[in-house]
Parts: sequence; structure tokens; C-alpha cells
Amino acid sequence: MASDDAETLTPYVSSLSAAEVDRIRRWHERAYADSRARPASEQTFDYLGLSIVVPPEVQPITPTSHLLGEAVLAEVHSHEHVLDMGTGSGVNAVLAATNGAHVVAVDINPTALEAARANVERNGVSERVQIRRSDVFSDIDETFDLIVFDPPFRWFRPRDVLEVATTDEEYRAMRTFFRYARQYLAPGGRMLIFFGTSGDIGYLQRLMTEEGFAWTVVAQLAGEKDGVAVEYSTFRVT
Repeated sequence: MASDDAETLTPYVSSLSAAEVDRIRRWHERAYADSRARPASEQTFDYLGLSIVVPPEVQPITPTSHLLGEAVLAEVHSHEHVLDMGTGSGVNAVLAATNGAHVVAVDINPTALEAARANVERNGVSERVQIRRSDVFSDIDETFDLIVFDPPFRWFRPRDVLEVATTDEEYRAMRTFFRYARQYLAPGGRMLIFFGTSGDIGYLQRLMTEEGFAWTVVAQLAGEKDGVAVEYSTFRVT
């Protein structure tokens, strides 16, 4: 089991200008206000052949989610061992299991874990998915052929459990993840990481390099937000 001692982690140092930080903070506050204004009821998504129910306390499927979901379907092979880090509603765990993988799905949000269990059962893959509470690797002691991670894009302090899905203070979880991920990869193992320029993507890339990983972009979507170009990418990391 990996240590999660913050003193062993390199501190977060932004790659963004002050203007970029201000813009991302405005985007985050707007998204947070929108999430608070959503009806406090479950949402049901028909997504890549699945039926996924997401309670209001869990991050919903978004218009960019398919960039990771389709990569999971393309990457996972039958009988592989897959870790879905920060599983949320369990959607990527279910996708991996539909390809015949054996999956461990983890999160720190108890409501997310309940939703993931329900979605695993709803889609008929409960025999191939194990749900656990884990703060990054705190309750993981095995190795995996593939690790899937959709980390929070922002580095601000979260105000509630839902916000933990979108902001990770000083990127503690992401720094912990990349520091220890190698210990949990089987020989030849790889990772799928989803991230966007509405977070500090330059820092993510620097972190991967500093921890000795190489990557290629396997899916990408470009768009515009308030007149500013944005990109969302799935990285295949080895």
C-alpha cells in the first residue's frame, strides 16, 4: 500500500499565468453555481450502450465524457485487470467490464460508491466489478494491466462532496497518483488519463514527465469557452 504522506510529494507549482488562473476560477465558479441549481433528482443517461443513473451528489456524464469512455472500450481486453480510479457513477468500470475485464472501482464519495454499485448491477456486470472506498491508492494492494483516471481539473479547495469530483486542492490526489502509480501497474501496464485545458494541463504533462511516464493523445476534442479555445484530451500513458 502506498504512503499518502503529503511531505513526500513535490508541491504544486502552477504553469498558468495570473490571467489564466482568474479565467479558470471564473469558469469553475459558474460551473459550481450551475451544479447547485440542478434539480435534486437522479439523472438517467443512455451512454455508449449503457444505462447509467447518476444521483445529484455525483458528477454527471458530460458532453466530453465519451472521449474517455470510447478509449476505454478500445483499450480494454478480456480478462485484463483494470483499476477505475475515482469511479464516480461507475461508468468507466462498467464499460471495462462489458469488454470482459475484471475491475476494481474506487472513490472517496460514499454516494458515488452506492451509485456505482447500482449501475454495475443495472448493466449486468456485477460479477466482474469490485467496488471499494479508497483515497487514491490507500486501499489498493494489487497490480493492474490498465488504470483509468479522470482526475479533477481544478486545484481549488472543494466546498462539498460534489465539488471533490471537479477540484482537488493543490492537486494532492493527482500528485499522489502519479508518484505511486508505477507500483500498481503490471509489467506492460498502461493508463488512460482524461484532462482538459480548463485545468492546468501544462502541470499534468510536467508531472507525468517528472515521474518518468510517456504519453500519446488517443482522443481529443477542441471547442471554445467565452471566446477562448479549449481542448479536452485522453492520454494513453506508459
